Amino acid sequence: MAQDLNVSVENKESKGVGMFTGIAIIACIIVGFLVWAYVLGSASNFNDAEKHAPKNILGTMYLGGYIVPVLLGFLLMTITFSVERFIVLSKVSGKGNLDTFVKNVISSVKSGDVNAALAACDEQQGSVANVVKAGLLKSEQVKKDGLDVEKATDNIAKEIEQATSLEMPMLEKNMTILSTLVSIGTLCGLLGTVSGMIKAFQELGAAGTPDQAALAVGISEALVNTLTGIATSTFAIIAYNYFTSKIDTLTYYIDEAGFAITQAFNRNK
Repeated sequence: MAQDLNVSVENKESKGVGMFTGIAIIACIIVGFLVWAYVLGSASNFNDAEKHAPKNILGTMYLGGYIVPVLLGFLLMTITFSVERFIVLSKVSGKGNLDTFVKNVISSVKSGDVNAALAACDEQQGSVANVVKAGLLKSEQVKKDGLDVEKATDNIAKEIEQATSLEMPMLEKNMTILSTLVSIGTLCGLLGTVSGMIKAFQELGAAGTPDQAALAVGISEALVNTLTGIATSTFAIIAYNYFTSKIDTLTYYIDEAGFAITQAFNRNK
């Protein structure tokens, strides 16, 4: 019954996070178009009313075309989901220093003081503490059930694995979006660049005579897309690698504490 309740809570949380993800993506794209239309496209950024002669870099970015607001949306997504992952992973780490917590738990488990280890879990909170507490409670339960060492150890390991599987989706949520933005940012930037270059050469061809100034403006407009795309991809890959490393650290602590619990149970038996 408790397990079904936990699954139900996890499903509700997953739906809530999924709704946030969808709303965030749509909002970022809308804000990107608004920034492109009203900030970059402001009349103060151009020397003419038709917005053909940019006065500064903002005007040049506006002339990059409809790929620019999409790229701005991607950049906003990267920032939004990076902030969201930072907040979530900070919470799941718990209130105190994670390394100190794991060391204290291992020390308490090795000395046979399970109550102290459980108290440390309640004080620490977070995903690592939740998994460790589940393993500790299971170890106490199998002691009362009088199971043999091999079966008891297997039950403890399965409990820790199950508790970890319930926590991992929250840790890895939206990481796929960041990894996708790494590639799609650069690809959309290149798409805008190629589109801008084609437009620039078409205008030169229609003019009949080579115009170096027009060509320079066209190339600069096209490269704006590359700049925005590369900036998005760079930020996304830094964020993705940072959060992946943080998740790996959390799972390492879980594995370390879980191994200590099973080993302590074997010794006490």
